[in-house]
Amino acid sequence: MIYIITTWFAPSSIHRSSLLIMQRILYMIEKEFKQLRRNKVLLRMMLAAPVMQLILLAYAANFEVKNLKIAIVDQDHTTYAQRLAGKFRYAERRQIGNFLFQGYLPNSKSAYEELLAGRADLVLIIPPHFERDLGKENQASVQLLVNAIDGTKGGIASGYAQTIIRDFNLAIRTENIDFDAGSLAGLNVTNQYWYNPRLEYKTFMVPGILFELMLLIGGMIAALNIVREKEIGTQEQLNVTPIKKHEFILGKLTPFVIIGLIQFTLGLVVGRFLFQIPIEGSLLLIYGFAFLFMLLSVGLGLLISAISDTQQQAMFVVFFCLVIFILLSGLFSSTQDMPQWAQYLNLLNPLKYIIEVGRNVLLKGSTLRDMQSQFFTLLGMAIALIGLASWRYRKTV
Repeated sequence: MIYIITTWFAPSSIHRSSLLIMQRILYMIEKEFKQLRRNKVLLRMMLAAPVMQLILLAYAANFEVKNLKIAIVDQDHTTYAQRLAGKFRYAERRQIGNFLFQGYLPNSKSAYEELLAGRADLVLIIPPHFERDLGKENQASVQLLVNAIDGTKGGIASGYAQTIIRDFNLAIRTENIDFDAGSLAGLNVTNQYWYNPRLEYKTFMVPGILFELMLLIGGMIAALNIVREKEIGTQEQLNVTPIKKHEFILGKLTPFVIIGLIQFTLGLVVGRFLFQIPIEGSLLLIYGFAFLFMLLSVGLGLLISAISDTQQQAMFVVFFCLVIFILLSGLFSSTQDMPQWAQYLNLLNPLKYIIEVGRNVLLKGSTLRDMQSQFFTLLGMAIALIGLASWRYRKTV
């Protein structure tokens, strides 16, 4: 009877094998954490540097067009000319554009010099007989000189200026023609901005920057990890242990994923309380996607380290991949405006999908059903990269 009970509770060979596998993986994880704890500079870089970069990039990566420097050449010196110039001088108070008035210029030559020197972004030239032409011929012309080296800034500045001129034109017509000014407009338009009511550029940028830093830190540090083992010789010691390839990869993968999620939490807290980024969607969902993306990022880094012989090679490959991923991701410009070939290439860009997820879940409150195509794409990429890293890692005894 005693023999039967003892046999019943004895662990099976499968159970013992599973325990040994888990034990070996846990030893690898413990080794990685000890290495990270000893390397205090690396640990600080992985936790503190992303938070600092998030704050700096959120303020620096700003495409809002503000403080447009405008100068005016008034060659008419009449009441109408002064009124038009006044609309530009006080445009910021009237919430039409954002101009900084630089002063009056004596002639067109001075206007060109101001544009060349960069002291003006836009120059308004009011020609002679401006008021006379408006009164006698019911039309007049003005000239706008716009610095369009930055095409986006130049286009927006021109649009602001044309809006102010149209308002001035409407006011003049209303004064000189006997009818209600409201009949010109016909309709009153009231704008309602969803998901980003204050039109804050940081609200649009921070979710994307947050995931871009996860890829940067997770991918780069993981890419240097195995290569460093090769260079200092500890890789040869691991090769003679009973640990399998997939156990080695899992042991390497887990610490970086955990640290990446801690980094994501810090970034999310900074975004919420410093930049007032709304969190409309499920935190569980966004953390699920962050975990999946971190698996993908570390898998990419481990694959790069497995095919590299030196840290210099790994750094070059990581830099090449990151530059392409970031520029094509839609972080700074819309992916729909890219050439067709770039859009096809972008189908293999994991950063594109996770930025879409971050912006939609955090700002719009999208659900997993709304993001299912991004989920399955990222899942497929993560499985492929981790599988390739495990297959490419050569373990020789």
